[in-house]
Amino acid sequence: MQYVLLIHAEEVPGDIPSPEVAKQMSAPYAAYNEALIKAGALVSGERLQPTSNATIVRVRDGKTQVLDGPFAATKEQLGGFYVIEAPDLDAALNWAARCPTASNGTIEVRPVWPTR
Repeated sequence: MQYVLLIHAEEVPGDIPSPEVAKQMSAPYAAYNEALIKAGALVSGERLQPTSNATIVRVRDGKTQVLDGPFAATKEQLGGFYVIEAPDLDAALNWAARCPTASNGTIEVRPVWPTR
């Protein structure tokens, strides 16, 4: 079964880490990615650009509205995701707990609804 791990973390506008800090922050993710790959669990995953680069699309009464984001009323924003293959929810939750952001953000786990 496939699950999506949605990575939510606090986004601080204008907070761009130095190259040294960025490298330090990415090391735990490199190890996590390698563990997912070795286990045959990784389907896909991507880091997302900041919400300041987001565009919101809504259709209301047949009219399309295109707005610059973000509009979420929360400090935590969606920063990335993984799609994983896991035998059951418990295994997916175990992978979520191992995600580096779980220690300072939130990992939302959702089963993927197959479209085929």
